Amino acid sequence: MSVVNRIKQAAASSIHQLYGNSVQPEQVLVNQTKPEFEGDYTVVLFAFVKELKKSPEQLGQELGTEMVGRFPELFTSYNVVKGFLNLTIDGAYWKGFLMNHFNDSLFGHSAPTGNTVMVEYSSPNTNKPLHLGHLRNNFLGRSIAEILKATGNEVVKTCIVNDRGIHICKSMIAWKRYANGATPSSTQMKGDHFVGDYYVKFNDAYKAEIADLTAKGLTAEQAEKEAPIMKEAQQMLLDWEAGDPEVMELWKNMNGWVYEGFDATYKRIGTDFDKIYYESNTYLLGKDLVDKGLAEKVFYQKEDNSVWIDLTSDGLDEKLVRRKDGTSVYITQDIGLAEQKQKEFNANQSIYVVGDEQNYHFKVLKLICQKLKLPSADGIDHLSYGMVELPTGKMKSREGTVVDADDLVDEMITIARAKTEELGKVNDFTEDERAELYDTIGLGALKFFLLRVDPKKKMVFNPAESIDFHGFTGPFIQYTYARISSILRKLNYQASMELSVDANDTWLPLEKELIVTLEQFPTVLQDAGMEQDPSKVAIYIFNLAKTFSSFYNEHSIANAESNSKQQLRIMLSVFTATAIKNGMKVLGIKVPERM
Repeated sequence: MSVVNRIKQAAASSIHQLYGNSVQPEQVLVNQTKPEFEGDYTVVLFAFVKELKKSPEQLGQELGTEMVGRFPELFTSYNVVKGFLNLTIDGAYWKGFLMNHFNDSLFGHSAPTGNTVMVEYSSPNTNKPLHLGHLRNNFLGRSIAEILKATGNEVVKTCIVNDRGIHICKSMIAWKRYANGATPSSTQMKGDHFVGDYYVKFNDAYKAEIADLTAKGLTAEQAEKEAPIMKEAQQMLLDWEAGDPEVMELWKNMNGWVYEGFDATYKRIGTDFDKIYYESNTYLLGKDLVDKGLAEKVFYQKEDNSVWIDLTSDGLDEKLVRRKDGTSVYITQDIGLAEQKQKEFNANQSIYVVGDEQNYHFKVLKLICQKLKLPSADGIDHLSYGMVELPTGKMKSREGTVVDADDLVDEMITIARAKTEELGKVNDFTEDERAELYDTIGLGALKFFLLRVDPKKKMVFNPAESIDFHGFTGPFIQYTYARISSILRKLNYQASMELSVDANDTWLPLEKELIVTLEQFPTVLQDAGMEQDPSKVAIYIFNLAKTFSSFYNEHSIANAESNSKQQLRIMLSVFTATAIKNGMKVLGIKVPERM
């Protein structure tokens, strides 16, 4: 149990003891004490003043006396500032905590909860390579999955690949028109890049045909409909749905090229999945649920045979769930897939990591599933995140102005190499060791920069800013870990060593700040999982690294004032390294032993 929860329990118990009032621990607000006041943690009293008919100062004095008297193993003293009760934690508590946890390699991890959580992320289209926006999605999805796993949940990582539809046919038509039989092998191109180029070629041709038709007198709207290349794509979609052998063969080949490209990128950035679904296998799902909804009057049918649901009473509007020709819409297959995933994995929660432009879609999905009384309904949870923009503005796939994921990773590694070599600290590294280090730094910088921002916020990404060995960056944290590793190597530290602390030693302010920060790590992980916000972990690990740097600059470890102080500081160093490593791991970031 965290020290904050112990304080809450002690305060609730003491209020009951003093006044007979029943207070739940979660009703007690506890903050860290502000630096200008004496104490470690502060109980905010204002919520209880009216009920207990006490002035804030009187309540603080009575409660402080009771808590220090009843829990001497936890508290040594108190002071009251207006409605704030400041409590000082006994140094023996911190020493006990340090001794019990400093060499726990799984520090921060929680016991199994029995819950199963499904996290769906990435969800690419097979008409283009992964780009910067996909990277934020992948890093968010995987980090949330790892945080939830660390906090005791069974986690299933899934991906739905959008491998059918008009956008896929656009790339296919352009290939038929312009490729002359070229393949990724013959052109020495990565498969997803190869297919993506034809998607751009389609749109270039489409624009040219529209311009030609408008020059001949058609309106822009008419030209968009009548452009030959768009008609070809629409016909190809119909042929695909009819199972035309030639179209199916081309579709399988082109998707196969893309999958090979995706797999290479996923491996490089550390993304993986337990189960991949393909839209070509799922697009018919949900049709039986439409019939079920009609029978149960959840849906209604219009005269043209289209099927709808009226969500106006829920603050939304009417939503189409089946077209008049009997074909499904996206929401239909999403309902069907939600049901199928529930049958397969029986998850308590299903988190969809999808950009905030789909907020409405997921509100509708959850509502419909609830009205159909599907077991999956209440667990549907949309992790909505803001778009990533560049300093130059938004990216557009069809215009070929996106930042390609592979190119960006290459750029990050190049910057990492240049900045590391400037420091001149890798002269004794082998070529392979250097390559691995640059990869670790470059990818670490990229992931940290994209994860350090609250997912709900839109963000601007600047590669050069993200790689800095000082400031709020991944490389700064990696450097702190490498520095601790170097310190421990010089001291010949071994995990098997017997270390202890002197009960009579007083905690110095920065030693105290470090152990207090370390104690918060499990709570930070829990909060990050509950709020689906990896930035909480990123911010925490940065603050921990910053606190350690201050501690190390102020206090010698190798030349500590006494043997007991040296052992205390070694333990604090080991503990900090473990928390950094575990925190960065759930963010998908490696930490180097040398840098």
